[in-house]
Amino acid sequence: MITETPTLTTFEKHYWDWNGHRICYTVMGSGAPLVLIHGFGASIGHWRKNIPVLAAAGYRVFALDLLGLGASAKPAIAYSIELWQGLLHDFWQTHIQAPSVWVGNSIGGLLSLAMLADYPGTARGGVLLNAAGGLNHRPEELNLPLRLMMGAFSQVVRSPLGTLVFNQVRSKASIRRSLKQVYYDATAITDELVDLIYEPACDPGAAKVFASILTAPAGPSPVELLPKVQAPLLVIWGEADPWTPISAAKIYQNLAQSHPVTFVSLPDTGHCPHDERPQAVNQQILEWLQQLSSFAETGRGRINPNPF
Repeated sequence: MITETPTLTTFEKHYWDWNGHRICYTVMGSGAPLVLIHGFGASIGHWRKNIPVLAAAGYRVFALDLLGLGASAKPAIAYSIELWQGLLHDFWQTHIQAPSVWVGNSIGGLLSLAMLADYPGTARGGVLLNAAGGLNHRPEELNLPLRLMMGAFSQVVRSPLGTLVFNQVRSKASIRRSLKQVYYDATAITDELVDLIYEPACDPGAAKVFASILTAPAGPSPVELLPKVQAPLLVIWGEADPWTPISAAKIYQNLAQSHPVTFVSLPDTGHCPHDERPQAVNQQILEWLQQLSSFAETGRGRINPNPF
């Protein structure tokens, strides 16, 4: 049985200058490196139920706030998958310099996949948790009414009304409503979780970051990245996720026939399984990490559709 110790206050925060911007990160434990990457609107604190457990199991766990999010700087620049990928590569070169396991949720999952594809020397493997298909939806992925609606919304967030929209979106009541859409278990939506999202959204510059990210290009898709990935993958998917539905995981399930992919689906779980069902996710990650070296020998993965 894995004991959870979700104590945000135990994280020691460090700061690193990247291209003139302050980046917040934390590191805990010793051993083989793991790098945890949060999703849009989240931060280091979203891993509060995972970092202590993974570190206690004998790993050196890094987590950082992406530029524009969390406690990192929020410059008014053009945000993109490529920008954050450059940040991650430079962070790895500065602080790690050893093959790592990249672990990411949502946009963080897509970034983890991009690191494996484009910088294979940085990676022993990847753990994708409800990985996003892009920084934003591609127009062709949306039906016509929704495509027009999203286009109009993009124009609004760029306009002087954007700050008013952002003030509504970042309110605690609005954050709680959004979380209820993507968390299956409402009891996981705590005041602490709401505050983790709300507080960085009050920083100067947060509104412009929000507008930049929402109007940014989608970036590379998993379909484009996966053929370049050689390292083993653990793909964990919350089946009740309305944002990245389980149907989006089919490409990973198909890949398991020819690539070392372990696919695990979690029933009654939403978009953030590491926070909603940390015990199940931590157990799956630790079991997979123990098997990691054997994947190179067998070259095959496994599919476990309903382990819990």
